[in-house]
Amino acid sequence: MATLVLITSFSLYIYIRYNSNLQIESSLEKQANYLLKNYPNLEQALHDKKDILKNSFDTEARIEHAPYIHYKPKFFRTIKLDNNYYIQGFFPYKFRSQDYLLLTKNITSQIKFENIVYKGVIFANIVSLIVIILYAFILSKMLIKPIRFFSNKIAKMNENRLSKLDTKSLPDEFTPLANSINQLIAKIENFIYYKKELFIGAAHELKTPLAVMKTKSQVTLLKKNKSIESLTSAIEQNIKSINDLNAIVESILAFGRAEGAQFEESKSIDIIQYLNDIIEEFEIIAIKEQKYIITDITPKSLTISIRPMLFRHIVQNLMQNAIRFTPEGNKIFINSFVYNGLFILRIKDNGIGLPDNFDIFAPFKRTKSSQGTGLGLFLAKSAADSIGAKIKLRNRPNCKGTVASIILPIKNSSNKI
Repeated sequence: MATLVLITSFSLYIYIRYNSNLQIESSLEKQANYLLKNYPNLEQALHDKKDILKNSFDTEARIEHAPYIHYKPKFFRTIKLDNNYYIQGFFPYKFRSQDYLLLTKNITSQIKFENIVYKGVIFANIVSLIVIILYAFILSKMLIKPIRFFSNKIAKMNENRLSKLDTKSLPDEFTPLANSINQLIAKIENFIYYKKELFIGAAHELKTPLAVMKTKSQVTLLKKNKSIESLTSAIEQNIKSINDLNAIVESILAFGRAEGAQFEESKSIDIIQYLNDIIEEFEIIAIKEQKYIITDITPKSLTISIRPMLFRHIVQNLMQNAIRFTPEGNKIFINSFVYNGLFILRIKDNGIGLPDNFDIFAPFKRTKSSQGTGLGLFLAKSAADSIGAKIKLRNRPNCKGTVASIILPIKNSSNKI
């Protein structure tokens, strides 16, 4: 800012001085042309009418023999004599003898005016710099206060004491930043809540089959007459519990793989082709279970930057649920479209739908009819959050079943309808 003021001020001063000199030089050139045109015997005219010409033109005129000057069509120079400033214009008069018509004009008053302007520019710059420094100091104080507020608030936060920022006491300019931080805090709270739920749920889920195994084994050992049937029953029950344990461990490992996939680099892919490849894999599974997938995928091509593995994880989870809950002989409808800068994928099944007041995205939460571990939708939501997408699930209004939607923002995309 200060540099801009200095450059502007001195540029203005140089412009004024240049144009002032240009006007004087132009005036001298007009006078020279007048004299050369109207007085053929210029030397005699300058001698006889010296005073008249001086009073008329406010300029001294004489013929200057200048063999020391390399020939030039015309030129000007500024000299100083006895504390006075003069501008001299040399105009060719006799080429061969190197005689010039020399016009001399006193420009002392102009130089004094230019010096006044120069001093004024210097003074204005000093005042401007002082004002800028004071303004910058006051502005920095105003800006540092909210920044310190943010810094202190965030520094005091931990996972057990997360609190949103109070935007009422902040300047209006910082309100969008505070709102963004509050949104981030809300996401962190939600993340921590679900992580705690995951650990508690995992401990509970692992404890149940272990308790069944232990109880079944103790009961079998207490029996006096241990028949082959009772031992076989105990072993089968333990195997079932071990399978349950394996399913839970596999789900936890899937969560770990999904967390690792969040470090995957984004790639530019044709998401329509990628989606069709995934659907083609599930069509084989659906046909095997006597279920049918009906698709309506648009546009024909859509290239976007995305982390493919996370997107595949989301689609696979929702497709698995749709196939699992759809009865034999029924159809699963999949359609996609672009709307208002969003790529929207919908998967409609013919299952039993969603129960009311049920947190479907919480870990290890599942309906009575579900046979999974309850981590699928939790993992899908985590993956969606990582790629900036949203998952919405709702019951179909006029029939049984659920509509699962993936809403993905499109950035720097190219599509073909």
